[in-house]
Amino acid sequence: MPEPSPTSAAPVRRGRLLRSGAALVVLLGVAAYLTVQYLTGGSGVPKCTVVSGRSDGASYEFTAEQAVNAATISAVGTNRGMPERAVTIALATALQESALRNLGHGDRDSLGLFQQRPSQGWGTEKEILDPAYAAGEFYEHLDKVRGYARLPLTVAAQRVQRSGYPEAYAKHEPDATLLAAALTGRAAATLTCEGRPDTRPGGPESVRTALVRDFGRGVFQEAGAAVAAGPSADPAADAAATPSAAPSTAASGSGGTGTVTVPVPKTAAGGGGERQRGWALAHWAVANSSALHVERVSYAGRVWRAGSTRSEWRDDDPASRNATGEVRIVTGQ
Repeated sequence: MPEPSPTSAAPVRRGRLLRSGAALVVLLGVAAYLTVQYLTGGSGVPKCTVVSGRSDGASYEFTAEQAVNAATISAVGTNRGMPERAVTIALATALQESALRNLGHGDRDSLGLFQQRPSQGWGTEKEILDPAYAAGEFYEHLDKVRGYARLPLTVAAQRVQRSGYPEAYAKHEPDATLLAAALTGRAAATLTCEGRPDTRPGGPESVRTALVRDFGRGVFQEAGAAVAAGPSADPAADAAATPSAAPSTAASGSGGTGTVTVPVPKTAAGGGGERQRGWALAHWAVANSSALHVERVSYAGRVWRAGSTRSEWRDDDPASRNATGEVRIVTGQ
């Protein structure tokens, strides 16, 4: 068979290059689409929404993953007695540093929600990738900033983070303010989620473990709840042994449900009183609804149900509006 001439081979090579280039463009397009869907929360990603308690139309939409991390940041702050302004600063910082995602990478050795660096003394890699630990470290450093509550948010955040882009925190203040008002419980019934469960296991035990992780062992010992004799080395196990923390279970179809009842004290860390603490717990449960398979949350005569129209808070029992002594979290098993 005669060898192809150089002139006849050239179009073949050009055709192959064009096809390879077209395939590469398609692959890059798919990768870009998937990245955008992941970062912004596409149609297949469970969403959450927080609205202003002032009826001014302000709102912020975010993913279920971001909601879990925001709820942890807020819970850790209020449990340490930090004011709402501190929670706002922390949330704005995490929005800028990681978009409220627990990143396993970053600039140089930066990691986690706040992009903290092991080499700079923030902790080990494992510790920094624990959202509760990372939030606690942020608040510990923020608390040392004199007058941080009176400083512009970007200044307060920068004194903790020492970022190369200090002005960037300011743009997140409106969204962080909405989140903090809801997650600290000051703005009642303002946070909702679609509540579609992910693939991780859930149920009452998972809810109790997560509550202890974010709020501490005392979350089940407030309001005079009984305390198990003698602490163990496992706070989650201690919480599980507390009578008030034990979920009641009831049959529901072929699966079942479990109810975790969380007592609400009349006074709590961070101030705000009983009702604010109750709404902080209720909003925390909704924010964790996808991860923990939470189906219903009720507090003070209002109820949120996963998968209902707009997953909004609705009147459950108007007669119990003043019954603020407990939050009830119902999970699917």
